[in-house]
Amino acid sequence: MTVASTSPPLRRPRGDGALAALFVAPAMLGFLVFLLWPTLRGVYLSFTRFNLLTPAEWVGLDNYVRMVNDPIFWDSLTVTVEYVAINIGVQTVSALAIAVLLQRLTQSAVLRGIVLTPYLMSNVVAGIVWLWILDTQLGIGNEIVAGLGFDRIPFLADETWAIPTIAVINVWRHVGYTALLIFAGLQAIPTDMYEAAKVDGASEWRMFWRITMPLLRPVLAVVLIMTVIGSFQVFDTVAVTTAGGPANATNVLQFYIYGSAFGRFQFGYASAMSVALLVVLSAITFLQYRLTRAGHTDLG
Repeated sequence: MTVASTSPPLRRPRGDGALAALFVAPAMLGFLVFLLWPTLRGVYLSFTRFNLLTPAEWVGLDNYVRMVNDPIFWDSLTVTVEYVAINIGVQTVSALAIAVLLQRLTQSAVLRGIVLTPYLMSNVVAGIVWLWILDTQLGIGNEIVAGLGFDRIPFLADETWAIPTIAVINVWRHVGYTALLIFAGLQAIPTDMYEAAKVDGASEWRMFWRITMPLLRPVLAVVLIMTVIGSFQVFDTVAVTTAGGPANATNVLQFYIYGSAFGRFQFGYASAMSVALLVVLSAITFLQYRLTRAGHTDLG
């Protein structure tokens, strides 16, 4: 008579779901408390009249109707678009040139650290420093201009110069970080492609347009999406240097929203403009992602 052997039941392996949830929980809590809830609260307030002193009063689409008919809103949006165009154009071209030079000529970690140094400075500090440098009477920048025999330039006090100057200040601060992002993308391009092109007699300029730019497209697309979103949210540099002046020449949309909320206590109207900015940025991001095919790469 044979006795059937009994073996203990196999244990199911313990999953890592609980541990993963534990590690994700702090970030998720921060997302819910500091991002999702304020966003939903802001959308609700955009349909109300609210001044912090009295309960919010539901007004429906009144704030949005007011926004559409507000000439200052459209002027602020125009100023913001002008700033974004200058900032993105100069920053992208400069960052691309720096990244290519770092990749083709030298890959020194010390040099990359120097390029990144301005980004380690806060926008407020950068704004104050450049405010001193570009002061019309005492700034060292205008001292150099005067020393070269030119008239002093009111960089931050003239309607024509103010927005381009603020854009260049922010380019100076962010171009190193953007260049390093592009530099990381350049590192993913196989070097044998450049070697094969050199054997065929291709110049550096031809290799840049036929190899570097096509294969760098996904990275450039992501960089453009990030920089456009950040540029539309410019505030601190304007607040420190010009406070929206002269004559609203630098009254960018974020500064106008801030003034409406904390200067005039029109939190409902400020929320409506914030929601409009959110919609605009979402649409621009979607179009950029689709048109640049940011999710696809030409590297096989």
